[in-house]
Amino acid sequence: MTGMNSDMEHHNVVIIGGGNAGLSVAGRLRRYGADDIVVIEPRNTHYYQPMFSHVAGGTAPSRIATRPQASVIPRGVRWIRATVHTIDPDAKTVTLTNGSQISYGQLVVGAGIQMDWSAVPGLADAMETPAGISNYELAYAQKASKTLRDIRSGTVVFTQPAGPATCSGAAQKPMYLACDDWRATGVLDDITVILVVPTRTLFGMPLIDKELERKVTEYGIEVHYGSELVEVDAGSQTIAIAATPVQPGSDLAEQSDPLAPRTHLHYDVLHAVPPQSAPDWLAATTLADPASPGGFVEVDAATLRHPRYPDVWALGDAAATTNSKSGGALRQQTFVLAKNLVAALKGKSLPKAYNGYSVCPFTVSRSTVVLSEFDDRYRPKPSIPFWKGLAREHRFTWVADRYVLPWVYWNLILRGRA
Repeated sequence: MTGMNSDMEHHNVVIIGGGNAGLSVAGRLRRYGADDIVVIEPRNTHYYQPMFSHVAGGTAPSRIATRPQASVIPRGVRWIRATVHTIDPDAKTVTLTNGSQISYGQLVVGAGIQMDWSAVPGLADAMETPAGISNYELAYAQKASKTLRDIRSGTVVFTQPAGPATCSGAAQKPMYLACDDWRATGVLDDITVILVVPTRTLFGMPLIDKELERKVTEYGIEVHYGSELVEVDAGSQTIAIAATPVQPGSDLAEQSDPLAPRTHLHYDVLHAVPPQSAPDWLAATTLADPASPGGFVEVDAATLRHPRYPDVWALGDAAATTNSKSGGALRQQTFVLAKNLVAALKGKSLPKAYNGYSVCPFTVSRSTVVLSEFDDRYRPKPSIPFWKGLAREHRFTWVADRYVLPWVYWNLILRGRA
């Protein structure tokens, strides 16, 4: 750290991001004995994003998805309300947009993911019209609740992005909630529901696909497989979709043809989820994984430690882990990272390894959920191994998703206790 300003603010542990990843790992680090921890987060409001789907689908009020950021900072952790400009891992400094710098002993990157609304031509403009909705931003989710409730006929299109995304299956959740409501109010037969997914199946696990396909048939949903949204014309309320390009190294060579012609669809309502990537400032640092798309932080998939900078760690959506990105993956990631970081501070070997666990609860009706728990190869990874039917449509998992998990999140997870 040659040339470091002696007056520069320094902390033992600096955590970038005050969302689920940053706060839950901060809480665990405090419980495990680490001290002098700061969290850098610019937002004054904390969001529980899994609730956005319920807000959009009309099964929860938006107020239960937010709390003041100051109220959820773990005890013994300091909050720096600021925006990060860049990281210099060689100098071990974080530069803020106000020009000040902070040096660190250990750095944890939990900066989340960036919604690239402008990556699809016309999408950003379409989202500002009454017909554009989404469950990936709270304001759009609030608009979705009324829009989906009030429509009585026409065409509603739901799109799911290709590439890295946070809980990409969540794009389907408001669709099932809306269909169940439309069926109950007697208008489902008058509404054409279209789903655009980038994969060959609805999810990627046979048992989950079977459950979701049954619900798609039940609701009469038209699915365009292996396709993605490529353009929107908000004026004419039409979208263009095209075959999803095959990722390098994929074994799905027959999945799509990047030169295939576009298909144009009219919509009366468009529920869209944008392409996603690491924040631009993070992707521009030397921490980014050169072998992974999206600019996410390079980490050892098991230890969550950076392979080139041993005092840097990353987790959650910002990390280039091999698992499917989801809030549910963080419970194990925070435990592993916190245990390993504390061991590293003591000069000990890293004791824990992340097993790639992730989870996506599909709200397939207004009272049932299909719970998918899986590892980074989409193999079943049930949290209750003896309950073989947990992945099937169930009322119990709805209660857990809608009522139990939000309480656990606010009261235990953010404090590093679950």
